[in-house]
Amino acid sequence: MSRALFKATSLVGGMTLISRILGFARDMVLARYFGAGMVMDAFTQANKIPNFMRRTFGEGAFTLAFVPVLSEHKATRSHDDVKLLADRVAGSLGLTLFVVTLIGVIGAPVVMWVFAPGFTSDPNKYDLAVRMLRVTFPYLMFISLTAMAGGILNTYGRFWVPSFTPVLLNISMILAVIWLSPHLAQPGMALAWGVFIGGVVQLAFQIPFLMQIRLLPRPRWGETHEAVTRIMKLMLPTVFSSSVAQVNLVVDSIIASFLATGSVSWLYYADRMMEFPLGVFSIALGTVLLPNLAQHYALKNMSGFSATLDWGFRITAVVVLPAAMGLLMFSGPLIATLFNYGAFDAHDTLMVTWALTTYSMGLLSFTMVKVLLPAYYARQDSKTPFRTAVVAVATNLILNLLITVPWARAGYIAPHAGLALCTSIASFVNAWQLYRGLRKAGIYAPTDGWKKLLMRVLVANGVMGAMLLFFTGSLQTWMERSALHRVEWLALWMLLAVAAYFGTLFALGFRINDLRVKGTQLPASGATPV
Repeated sequence: MSRALFKATSLVGGMTLISRILGFARDMVLARYFGAGMVMDAFTQANKIPNFMRRTFGEGAFTLAFVPVLSEHKATRSHDDVKLLADRVAGSLGLTLFVVTLIGVIGAPVVMWVFAPGFTSDPNKYDLAVRMLRVTFPYLMFISLTAMAGGILNTYGRFWVPSFTPVLLNISMILAVIWLSPHLAQPGMALAWGVFIGGVVQLAFQIPFLMQIRLLPRPRWGETHEAVTRIMKLMLPTVFSSSVAQVNLVVDSIIASFLATGSVSWLYYADRMMEFPLGVFSIALGTVLLPNLAQHYALKNMSGFSATLDWGFRITAVVVLPAAMGLLMFSGPLIATLFNYGAFDAHDTLMVTWALTTYSMGLLSFTMVKVLLPAYYARQDSKTPFRTAVVAVATNLILNLLITVPWARAGYIAPHAGLALCTSIASFVNAWQLYRGLRKAGIYAPTDGWKKLLMRVLVANGVMGAMLLFFTGSLQTWMERSALHRVEWLALWMLLAVAAYFGTLFALGFRINDLRVKGTQLPASGATPV
């Protein structure tokens, strides 16, 4: 079963990799056309608000509450019961989303004031952000229904479809910037329309695949349906706990709106770089783990539950630790190669590098949260993650008051990097609480071989990090090279880093079998999870 889990994770990661590569292309287009000034600050906030809320109504709280209940129905009830559940959930979710979207569009000035109060000091920036928000807000409805469709498809093993879907958003935005922006009085509005069109296209793409498994919902109001009621109860505490990283980012954005123009954009570009490993691996892993853990729990196979979770931790250690080290040591060359063109100047490159360096310190904890949360939601426990999330958000806020605000008032360089650092620390606090909770409850027990595995991974990371630190050259050297030269050197050093890491790892005795954990298979009576 470890092999099947790995295959499913690789499939999801592969599809997401395509999306992330196009995402890089999209961000390179945005950087070249709009840089990191007023337009990008306004768009970043207008895009962040519906994306923050989609963590609640989409792949965040809703998915984490919906998938375990759907998996339980799939494992223990008839297909007609599953279809009825999908119909009722689609009706309830759709109506709720429509009302929220209508309120958001009408109240866009108030919403923008809440999320970016610092923008009010610049009327032009504030007005542009409000106009953009009125176009981007409906994306919340489209992407949340897309996430529901994705939850159904993931539960039925069609992992590649939801993983590929974000590609369509990236294509829509690239085309909007290149073809639509020259025809608008305010070219930046093309960014907002690209998001709107991308939401419609993503939802439409999933429909034929839902029809193939005979689960295309016919929306019906589901207030009296027992399972819908259970999902709603699970969602209430999950709303906050599943969105803790996004809540912290919103806190960062609110504070950043009072900082120098460009601060919001610098954090955006750094966050996009972080989203690459998170999207390709971390989210893919969480996507595969949730339905598998939910079915183990529904079938009372707790040894398989623990073993599946242990497999997730092992994969995380081997893949995410070197990714974090790579971002930490190589953030400057990455930013210079991808974005330092056109309107995106050397100062922007330096500022984004600072933010990415501090964000990268939290990559492991961000990933651990993605792995740990499914272990709670698969057991339909949403109260514990809620409590840990409260502590994490409070930690982020207190640290910002102690570090970032004094940093900014003192006039030190790059106070926005303090925001990223505080978010990373808060993520570690959240991950540690979640891990400790599973250990104390006896839900998870580490399998044999962890000490050897960690020793090998840490030594290999040290070798790779030292190589990148001493031999890749200064940021100024990278910015002085031509675009082609940067790409060539970036590709070369990435290959050398991967070779150094895995070469050292295997030289120390690591083998692929070290990632396989016995006991991850479902009993014969269970539904196949992947």
